[in-house]
Amino acid sequence: MATLLIVHHTPSPNCQALLEAVVSGAGAPEIGGVRVVRRAALAATAVDVLEADACLLGTPANLGYMSGALKHFFDQIYYPCLDATRGRPFGFYVHGGSDTTGAVRGIESVTTGLGWRRAAPAVTVTGTPGKADLEACWELGATLAAGLMD
Repeated sequence: MATLLIVHHTPSPNCQALLEAVVSGAGAPEIGGVRVVRRAALAATAVDVLEADACLLGTPANLGYMSGALKHFFDQIYYPCLDATRGRPFGFYVHGGSDTTGAVRGIESVTTGLGWRRAAPAVTVTGTPGKADLEACWELGATLAAGLMD
């Protein structure tokens, strides 16, 4: 069975709503044969990444960058996963109060260094998530999970 690893930092109700939409999409009934594993960014390990077939990342934009928790995750897994995960499909979502540019750039920089392959467009949300934002996150989760179906 394929595994989709969702690594997230979810400190606010807005981030929680996006995470719940992603998880709902990844677990859609029509998607079979995919195990969805959720890990908080500060708890996720290199073993989690090595055991996964794809990664979905979620973070708030903090002070113009990804959260410290997601940066810590990348710092912990970068070298242990560098060679073994090249080509790994991934996707991500970012929530910001007013801007997500720096966080997106940071995630793209690290995942490019890892050699991961973006499997879906990033979802970026500012302010309170609306219906379209939640639907985009649902689609992100569903797309990543469906890409792992046998």
